[in-house]
Amino acid sequence: MARVLIVDDSPTEMYKLTAMLEKHGHVVLKAENGADGVAIARQEKPDAVLMDIVMPGLNGFQATRQLTKDAETSHIPVIIVTTKDQETDKVWGKRQGAKDYLTKPVDEATLLKTLNAVLAG
Repeated sequence: MARVLIVDDSPTEMYKLTAMLEKHGHVVLKAENGADGVAIARQEKPDAVLMDIVMPGLNGFQATRQLTKDAETSHIPVIIVTTKDQETDKVWGKRQGAKDYLTKPVDEATLLKTLNAVLAG
């Protein structure tokens, strides 16, 4: 199964997403902010990244842009998972290089379908 990096500053969301992924055999890596997320992605080269937007320091849009513009990590698909559900946020997220955009609360079926789609390319 896939190695998935979750970047989220909410312990509750981290727990929920981890449980959903691990239940289906995925290996979960964790980062609590954008800067750590970028560093871990560069070091560990996960198969995909689930990225929150609203975080202290480097936000999810900035972290996504860094990952998708860096030759070392540009092949890693980023799925934004956030409470921000405005159309402008979705457009901006895709412009930063995100492959998909999900709004919280995310249901398990949607998360897995989206993850499988980006992993399949």
